Amino acid sequence: MMKGRHADIAILGGGLAGGLTALALAALRPDLRVLVIEAGQTCGGNHIWSFFDSDIAKEDRWLVEPLLVARWSSHSVRFARGDRTLPIGYASITGTQLDAVLDSVLPQGAILRGCPVVAVGPGHAELADGRRIEAGAVIDARGAGHFPGLVGGWQKFVGQRLRTGPHGITAPIIMDATVAQHDGYRFIYVLPLSDDTLFVEDTYYSSSPAIDRDRLAGRIADYVRALGLAVDVMGEEQGCLPVVAGGDGEAFLNAGGQSGVARIGARAGLFHPLTSYSLPSAVTMALAIARASSFAPEALTALCEQAARQHWRAGTYFRLLARMMFAAGPPDQRHRIFARFYAQGEGLIARFYAGRMTMWDRARLLIGKPPVPLRGAMAALLGGGAPLAALGAPDGSALPLDAQPPMRDISVSASPPSASLASGEPA
Repeated sequence: MMKGRHADIAILGGGLAGGLTALALAALRPDLRVLVIEAGQTCGGNHIWSFFDSDIAKEDRWLVEPLLVARWSSHSVRFARGDRTLPIGYASITGTQLDAVLDSVLPQGAILRGCPVVAVGPGHAELADGRRIEAGAVIDARGAGHFPGLVGGWQKFVGQRLRTGPHGITAPIIMDATVAQHDGYRFIYVLPLSDDTLFVEDTYYSSSPAIDRDRLAGRIADYVRALGLAVDVMGEEQGCLPVVAGGDGEAFLNAGGQSGVARIGARAGLFHPLTSYSLPSAVTMALAIARASSFAPEALTALCEQAARQHWRAGTYFRLLARMMFAAGPPDQRHRIFARFYAQGEGLIARFYAGRMTMWDRARLLIGKPPVPLRGAMAALLGGGAPLAALGAPDGSALPLDAQPPMRDISVSASPPSASLASGEPA
């Protein structure tokens, strides 16, 4: 068994949140010994993460620049009422690139791959192979599959990297909602990664987390063939992300934590309640940690807890919109929420994804005839409507209204650790 302190900071999980934190610490605090402990054989996994230019402050983009695999100056959406191109930049990074950059930046031996963590406590982590890692502080960035105390729905998807031959698509299609609607709000997401390669994702805002992989893969093939393109699958990913419409925020933030161990990423609820985007908040949290005045376990834990609490409070409006989507109307009408949203001005759209909407922005989305039945909208606003899925349940089943957790808020101290963490952004 290894003995002695192995790192000043041990980061559990080499995914987006953990990887960005490791890179930020390497850049801003090279004096600290950082150890990343990843359960998988590679950091970052088989994932693509994307963001809008407006999601990340210009002075903070240096952190993600080495990770970019593609960047575009605009993107488009497609709804039954028509197409729209928005001159808002968009960019993507991959798990493969994150893994490579971590290897190039961190010292040799600073990443332990294929090492699941079985127990964690203040200043230590125990690995499945029997090793005990000692560290000055531990940051838990291992993600989360269940979200106790929270209710809402799911954003689930199957995505494929396809060799199509020349396709002529020059900018991302963020939402193509002209496809047939199934299992809630369905849309196709398209990234032109090169002149002959597309990443195509079949996505659903659903009340169930169940994924029929073969059916979704078949729908992707049908969509691409309808464009007159070949379908040569080069890679695939799938996932199921929480869409939070409410619940007991205090119960969630208190569940599963270990005293003296800081939590970041999905484990701390640092994602957009409605879109599930997590990259912008992962950047913000990584830089806040790297710029911290103290790296004592209690100081880092307090910093991360305060960020999570601020994020929950800032997400109140987005949870309301999620409740409107899942509780106010029939599943096959959920697309109307986003159709109405994308009829708004470019500035509002950018601020929405960045989680920095103004009071006027919020009013604009609610003024006028609602995009869902009026009776259902009123019921949802008053805490009723269709039952919401229990995001902490293994099967994501819906809870009867009388069994749903109370919509309880959380307390936030008057002295936030970082003003930038008060935004509503998490992915």
